[in-house]
Amino acid sequence: MFNSLLYTVADKVATISLNRPDVFNAFNDELTYELQEALKKAERDTEVRAVVLTGEGKAFCSGQDLKAAMAQPNRSFSESIHKRYNPIIRAIRNMPKPVICRLNGVAAGAGCSLALACDFIVASENATLIEVFVNIGLVLDSGSSYFLPRLVGSAKAFELSTMGSRVKAAEALQLGLVNRVVPADELDAMVKSVTDYYANAPTKSIALMKRMLNKSFHSDLDTMLDYEAQCQDIAGATHDYKEGVTAFLEKRPAVFKGN
Repeated sequence: MFNSLLYTVADKVATISLNRPDVFNAFNDELTYELQEALKKAERDTEVRAVVLTGEGKAFCSGQDLKAAMAQPNRSFSESIHKRYNPIIRAIRNMPKPVICRLNGVAAGAGCSLALACDFIVASENATLIEVFVNIGLVLDSGSSYFLPRLVGSAKAFELSTMGSRVKAAEALQLGLVNRVVPADELDAMVKSVTDYYANAPTKSIALMKRMLNKSFHSDLDTMLDYEAQCQDIAGATHDYKEGVTAFLEKRPAVFKGN
């Protein structure tokens, strides 16, 4: 079904792997459009309760394929961003399921933006994040101007974006850019522990919390207090709420169905 990425589903988890390892999984037209479709497929699949995004080979994603871009010198930057990149970022943030980034190597430019858009990042100790745009005279895109200052603060975001600083995994953990850092040979095990949790968690509750956290970035306290109450009504009507309460009273682990 896909030429530039791999898509598999197992144990209620969809894994999407960018598959252009010869160019460090750089984005060309085909990969960006296929990634849009893969994310839609994962969202539509009712059996999928978590999504993993990663890259084949040594890199996660090195950003835009510059050779492919130079083959179309008159291309509109804004048109490309609106058609190719922004739909990917919106799909991740609007996904009603947790999206876990398996950061196996370098994430540069739009690849860095892609990682930062995910809900949870598990990084190999060999991984790096680089807002490389400035090195070719461009500006942040694909959501980095939104996510970066919210994760690390304004001053550090300015430094990382305007100096094109290479952030290694250990520093990324200290800055709050990633959630976990493990040796490369333990990466899959750590990702599985995270996906095992989310694949068996109350998925609708998590989807609502994801929406709430997204909304909080541009809302005041009163708005969020009202929205919390609205979402709690929705969560309180789910099977998983009833199961959670019953399991608590019966002193047993809850078996959540995701609805």
